[in-house]
Amino acid sequence: MADVANVRTTQAGSDPSTAELVQRATEQVSRLVRDELALARVELAQKGKRAGIGIGLFGGAAALALYGLGALAATVILLLALIMPGWVAALIVAVVLFVGAGVLALIGKKQVGQAVPPVPEGTVRSVRADVDTVAAAVKDGRAVARDGRRV
Repeated sequence: MADVANVRTTQAGSDPSTAELVQRATEQVSRLVRDELALARVELAQKGKRAGIGIGLFGGAAALALYGLGALAATVILLLALIMPGWVAALIVAVVLFVGAGVLALIGKKQVGQAVPPVPEGTVRSVRADVDTVAAAVKDGRAVARDGRRV
């Protein structure tokens, strides 16, 4: 919030005028809005990064699954051609590739799940708390003391 330590008074030792209090409140609300927007920007950037990582991992899982399908096709061919040694090796490779694809898909799902919803939840909570605080202060009709703390 604004520097409440720089409290100015109109006369030596007197409370600030209503106009000064309104000006300070306007400055503080402006700063609060700018700070909340900056917080939302940072939070959305973090969620976007997580979504990008998750999408990349899904792409890796798809590539491994494609190789797995190729290995499975090779397994069927080798099964028909040689009956034993070749197809066992190809089947083992296919299973390993599918397991790798499954692991990447689960990790990617977790990353995307952490990025959704793309709403800056922390900022929303902070703004709600700010609105509640201001509404309570207005409702109570409390004035701001010289040092900037509520009385």
